[in-house]
Amino acid sequence: MAHVSISSDGRGFTGGVAELEVEAPTVRRLILELDRRFPGLGNYVERRMAIAIDGEIHQDAYGAVLAPDSEVVLIPKIGGG
Repeated sequence: MAHVSISSDGRGFTGGVAELEVEAPTVRRLILELDRRFPGLGNYVERRMAIAIDGEIHQDAYGAVLAPDSEVVLIPKIGGG
C-alpha cells in the first residue's frame, strides 16, 4: 500500500488525519479512493494540490504508477503570476 501524507490545508477534509495507507495502482485511483474515504478531498487534490511520489514532484501525475511501497505527499500548489 502507498503511504500518503497530507499537508495541513488538506486535513480539513480528513478530520485532521495527516497520514494514511491507500491501496491504489495509479495516482488517479489514489485520488478516487481518497475522495471515497473523505468526500471532497479528491476534487481538492485535483484543483489545489501538487503530488510528490517518492520525493519527485509530478506536474501531471494522474497516470503515474504507484509501487506498493510508494511514498506520496500531497502539498499545496505554488501559485504564480
